[in-house]
Amino acid sequence: MLLNTIELGPENGDLSRPPVVFLHGLFGRGRNFGFFQRRIAATRRTLALDLRNHGQSPHGMMDYPTLAADVHETLSAHDALPATIMGHSMGGKTAMMMALSFPADVHSLLVADIAPAQGGLAQSQHLAAKMADLPLPDFLDRAGADALLAHDIAEKPVRDLMMMNLDLGEHPHWNIGIHEIARSMPAIIGWPTLAAGIHYDGPTLFIAGGQSRYIQPASYPMMRKLFPHYQLEIIPNTGHWVHAQAPAEFLHLMQQFLEAA
Repeated sequence: MLLNTIELGPENGDLSRPPVVFLHGLFGRGRNFGFFQRRIAATRRTLALDLRNHGQSPHGMMDYPTLAADVHETLSAHDALPATIMGHSMGGKTAMMMALSFPADVHSLLVADIAPAQGGLAQSQHLAAKMADLPLPDFLDRAGADALLAHDIAEKPVRDLMMMNLDLGEHPHWNIGIHEIARSMPAIIGWPTLAAGIHYDGPTLFIAGGQSRYIQPASYPMMRKLFPHYQLEIIPNTGHWVHAQAPAEFLHLMQQFLEAA
């Protein structure tokens, strides 16, 4: 599946270096990384992708091998391989699967606040099911949508994220594959069983939120087994949305990694 792609790059820069690819999390879209993409694009070619069922990409059932295959097919079509792959949450699991499935095409890997393990997104399964079954009125403006979503989503930032996926006005509707997402949630919460010995030898950086529980010490052995050269950086006083809560610190770590890798 070819994915919707936002591409930015320098007018006069070194395009010989691997491009940098951004993969968003569940219910997000490529333009969520606009702040980081614009800054990295000052010197590097960058591509931000809408994963399937998200943004303007086609819809279909999801699991991580399928998502990784979509990313690989899309980057190949853009002549953007090998690449540095950066992903957050669901996008981070997709980035890891891309590196494990197509190691020769991944120059380096940056994973934001997710581990190669079951779990980490379990609370989203209930949300996806609720949103798929949510009756929408004949007309909905932003205030009405916020009030409607507030019945099931207490956190304002999460409501704002979900509202990006609604076309408002007359005959409002989801502009994402909400039903496919809901049916795919067991696979998205999970992590596939991998063949013995599979691993990725390239440079790998995990960035975790200091107050997040998505990367736990119990996952370190598997992280080392699959990504033997990984490093872990923790940004204090941040949660799962580590890049949004500490953008300057996250950008600094990302730029350091890109220069060193």
